[in-house]
Amino acid sequence: MEREFMNVPFVFYSQAHLIKVLGRKANNVEALLEGIKNVPGSSIYYHTHRFLQQHHYLSPEPPNDFAYWTGSILNEARLSESIASVDTVSFVRIEDLRQAFVRLLTDYLAKTNKGTRCPDGQEFYFRSCQTFVFPSGHVAHDLREFQDQVGRVTVQSLYFHMFEAPLRLKKEESDFVAWFKSIGEVELAKKVARLDPYTMTLDGLRKRIIRLAGDYVSTKH
Repeated sequence: MEREFMNVPFVFYSQAHLIKVLGRKANNVEALLEGIKNVPGSSIYYHTHRFLQQHHYLSPEPPNDFAYWTGSILNEARLSESIASVDTVSFVRIEDLRQAFVRLLTDYLAKTNKGTRCPDGQEFYFRSCQTFVFPSGHVAHDLREFQDQVGRVTVQSLYFHMFEAPLRLKKEESDFVAWFKSIGEVELAKKVARLDPYTMTLDGLRKRIIRLAGDYVSTKH
């Protein structure tokens, strides 16, 4: 259920994941494609969005699991670059993201006769995760408090509100952007919405949000 932001404080949430091994693996590109076609959406999420969160220190353009495996294990550099170029956080629906990978891998297999197999023991193992969401204990009643609290929350909380919550609620904007709009900070909302997560780490993203919010706080005092 979509939360109402109007006239209410911003409650920061965080998340934890329970990882599940699906018992499916791939040893070449064709098997990877078949796996992506058939695993549950939670597995596509795990190998893309959760990878980005877990490796938030990688910048720029942190890869997803599919790109990492095809590049590092199969040594398919061109394919790895193509997979890494998929803007995973721009997809509102996981099924749309799945189909983007399916099209890319299908096209690649149609254009190449390569049947590269990975070394034994380095197969791609499909996993999924069950996500638990809970209040973090941080609350902001106005923009000044938001600027302070966003600097205190974990990167897991930051990631949840910037990337995962929109995906779960099938919205085109993050929780922060929606809340800024609800308190009348439309220009701030636009600036935060334009931030590119692929050009900075999550901590870097946090600093940019703090700086932008601070600019608007200073104009009101």
